[in-house]
Amino acid sequence: MVCTNLSGLLKSSMKTPDGETISWISRYGSITFNQYGKEFPTGGMNEKGLVVELMWLDETKYPAADKRPALDVLQWIQYQLDNCSTIEEVIETDKKIRIASVENPPIHYLVADAKGHASTIEFLNGKLVVHREKELPQPVLTNSIYDESIKAYKNTTVSDRGGSAFAYGNNSLERFGKACSMIEQLKTGTDKPLTDYAFDILSAVAQGDFTKWSIVYDIGKKTIHFKTNSYKQIKTVSFSAFDFNCMATAKAWDMNQPGTGNINAQFENFSTAANKKIIEKAAKESRKEVPISEKGQEALWKYAEGVKCN
Repeated sequence: MVCTNLSGLLKSSMKTPDGETISWISRYGSITFNQYGKEFPTGGMNEKGLVVELMWLDETKYPAADKRPALDVLQWIQYQLDNCSTIEEVIETDKKIRIASVENPPIHYLVADAKGHASTIEFLNGKLVVHREKELPQPVLTNSIYDESIKAYKNTTVSDRGGSAFAYGNNSLERFGKACSMIEQLKTGTDKPLTDYAFDILSAVAQGDFTKWSIVYDIGKKTIHFKTNSYKQIKTVSFSAFDFNCMATAKAWDMNQPGTGNINAQFENFSTAANKKIIEKAAKESRKEVPISEKGQEALWKYAEGVKCN
């Protein structure tokens, strides 16, 4: 579901097996995509234009337990959207918090902000690894380590890029190369609106039924465009349509239903019942990769009930 998240809310992180919790007051409102319930997004954008998205990375190894409070990989995203406005601020939070080293799926992140900057954030061999500015020649991330991805892309010929599984020998690297090559083509111009071209890139690297949704963030216009595998018409959500003050009511919309164009007015008040339904469905469908016990599911859907205006 798509959720609005309010500013001025007092939150405490969910307890992890290897660290203490941390409390904070959300500085910024955000709109997020929540497969595992409100407050645990897989990605989203806040009022300041900060965008955080995740991808699977088998090679991920999180830092060992230390004095820093530990967060789950999804609540880490909400923490950043609640507290940060730039990539620099996101990176600085590593001094204050960490991702729990146990019972967390292996993830890396792609981050962007309103300054026009992008960054990858990975955890390799227990260390934070960041690529940005000159160290990020291509603002692309798939399911391979960034250094390996960019090396593979640079070592292929122009004719190979993005089109040859033989050249890359790895589906993730092939998708990385395809996305990079399409971004390179933008330098020669396009007749298409950039939003449409962005969806073209996502379609070119989609993985059939494995790709459940595609999202394009227009940071400058503070709008989000998305479609799902089940409902392929593009929907648009605008920040200007929502009240993010903590005295307002949070809104939500089930992604997997018909709709097209601007859907701001179709959002309904967030409810625990809808939250519980989404979490149970997600847990059932992803239990092979991300097993969640019934007790764990209950903790997820009950969490949002305890978040109140400060």
